[in-house]
Amino acid sequence: MSDNTTNPPAGCPMHKEEGAPVVPVADGPSCPMPKKPEDGPSCPMPKKQEDGPSCPMPKKQQDDVPSCPMPKKTEPKPVSAIPPGCPMHKADGDELNKLNMIPNLAQTPQNDQTIELPTERVISSIPKAKGDASKWEYPSPQQFYNALRRKGWETPEEEIETMVDIHNFLNEEAWQEVLKWESKYKCDCTEDPYLSKFQGRPQEPTPKAKWHALFGAPKPFDRHDWYISRCGQSRRYVIDYYEAPEEVPGVPVFHLDVRPALDDAESIMVRFKEAAKVKWDQWFPTPAASTNDNKST
Repeated sequence: MSDNTTNPPAGCPMHKEEGAPVVPVADGPSCPMPKKPEDGPSCPMPKKQEDGPSCPMPKKQQDDVPSCPMPKKTEPKPVSAIPPGCPMHKADGDELNKLNMIPNLAQTPQNDQTIELPTERVISSIPKAKGDASKWEYPSPQQFYNALRRKGWETPEEEIETMVDIHNFLNEEAWQEVLKWESKYKCDCTEDPYLSKFQGRPQEPTPKAKWHALFGAPKPFDRHDWYISRCGQSRRYVIDYYEAPEEVPGVPVFHLDVRPALDDAESIMVRFKEAAKVKWDQWFPTPAASTNDNKST
């Protein structure tokens, strides 16, 4: 399993350590993303794991974790019918994008919007087809805001640009974790992996998340499935997003658990070998590893 901790750009801590239980800990990069209410829906956004870079934010564990300053879902109001164009659900004329299973979002500002948001989109480093010519594009702040509004999230407009930066950073970190896993697979061709499609599945917890929840571990607030293509094969990766204790007061911390889904024998073997390696390193640390651990404490 892959639990990496990294530290995002200024203002975005998150992630976790490989080998550690999949319980949000302060070793994960952070980002001011929507915090899932106890019984409410999860944040529409996408952390990372043990061997990854650490978050450039001071780490601080505390019991009283302030709530995430991110979109909060409003309680549904009893109405006879939802008016046309309501951001809470798909209109009859909407078409889903087959690559990410969400409606194609316009750049049009909301009628009650008070801040003008940028409509420029940033090109990621994640390829969407063979070769490096075609890359995934991140949503613009305006599209991001429209997406949250469509889901009924109460969203502070002044936070949108920061949220988009964090969202983009998390995706880049998740991609680096995917590449680490891909390097463990045998491949005879020289083709580089690429992200062919992805899907958010926040209401469908993974078996791993369910298992840890049985022992009292917090549940992930979001889940994504990424489909990676390489050498004519498609491999599914699962990403769970967890909230961790704050490193800086008022700045929520999250970490990602990225790993290949157990869909085939090869992926099962890769996961087993990685888990065994992590345990071996914990039980029989090398002198160099022990020295590094002592320096970090």
